[in-house]
Amino acid sequence: MDTIIEIALSFPVVIFSALLALVACYWLLVALRLAPVELFEHDSLRNDTLASALVSLGFIGVPVSLSLTLLIALAGGLTLAVEVAVLRWLPLGFFRIPLGILVIWGAFALASPLAAWLCHRLHRRLHQRLPGAPERLPRCLLGERVRITAATADEEGRVTAVLESDPSHEVALATKSGDATEAGEHRVLVKYLPGDGRYRAVLESDYLDARTRLRRLHLLHRPSEHNGSSA
Repeated sequence: MDTIIEIALSFPVVIFSALLALVACYWLLVALRLAPVELFEHDSLRNDTLASALVSLGFIGVPVSLSLTLLIALAGGLTLAVEVAVLRWLPLGFFRIPLGILVIWGAFALASPLAAWLCHRLHRRLHQRLPGAPERLPRCLLGERVRITAATADEEGRVTAVLESDPSHEVALATKSGDATEAGEHRVLVKYLPGDGRYRAVLESDYLDARTRLRRLHLLHRPSEHNGSSA
């Protein structure tokens, strides 16, 4: 027992011990209906939020809370394995801190694709619903690629599309005036309209993930700042 406590409180395992405790508390609140599953989701991918960052990393279609839970659990397991197999047997002293930070980074890097794969496997099960029933986790679909099936909008400007990852899953798109759509066109869901349960979608060629968009904003700001200083 003392050995288990010693390992759990050793760096870098102690970081994941604390994170997993927070995750357990959160899911307890969800089970008691005191916290929402879509706690970190937003109605749009436009702002640089945690949700949009995870979408850019491939975590699409599942709640951010579930993505983080899987990511932390897998990275924590890898870190624990490194601690038990290697770190606890070495006289590291002060070097345990920088080496531990490197282990944490490596654990998240290795866990990320595996966690994204698990999230993809859970996608269809999480979004199962009866015909005509509302989406259970509508904001989690942001970032999904869709294929337009009905190009002609109805009186309300509603266009029908299906998810590329699940053609049986149909969603309704809201189009703006002048936004012509074609059957078979591929788009990306970027905004959820809670008022009527529809989505805004843009062409794949126009879609920018959070990291790319942020870099481009920085590039746009630099010339203006330079011109202002030179003036």
